[in-house]
Amino acid sequence: MKLNNLKPAEGSTHSRRRIGRGPGSGLGGTSTRGHKGAKARSGYKRKIGFEGGQMPLQRRLPKSGFKNINHKEYFAVNLSTLQKLAEEKNLTKIGINELVAAGLTNGKELVKVLGMGVLKAKIDVEANAFSKTAEEAIKAVGGNATII
Repeated sequence: MKLNNLKPAEGSTHSRRRIGRGPGSGLGGTSTRGHKGAKARSGYKRKIGFEGGQMPLQRRLPKSGFKNINHKEYFAVNLSTLQKLAEEKNLTKIGINELVAAGLTNGKELVKVLGMGVLKAKIDVEANAFSKTAEEAIKAVGGNATII
């Protein structure tokens, strides 16, 4: 057996349909597109959500909700996380750069410190926002909560 003798298995290949090649081919005339209508025309492209002229679902359902354009999304960091970080790396000051180095945030997102957990070490914390309980807990152990 050589490469020039190779052939596909019997019945495994089919010749493709040559549409629009005259009436003798059986696929001429309308070229399998039917008579008239948008789908019969050249350049037809179905719009997303088009339901054949029926009112589309996204237009049948009522509008709801509200999107506040001034909303700020914060990445939450708890006091327990700060305590753990301070113990592991022996830190007295924790800012955005330390959180990025620890792999907690990417540095582009805003950071908010939340009051979950217990803080034992005296730490100076820099963040974009603090919850009231977090700020009180940081000051209670002698640390500083600085808003960037």
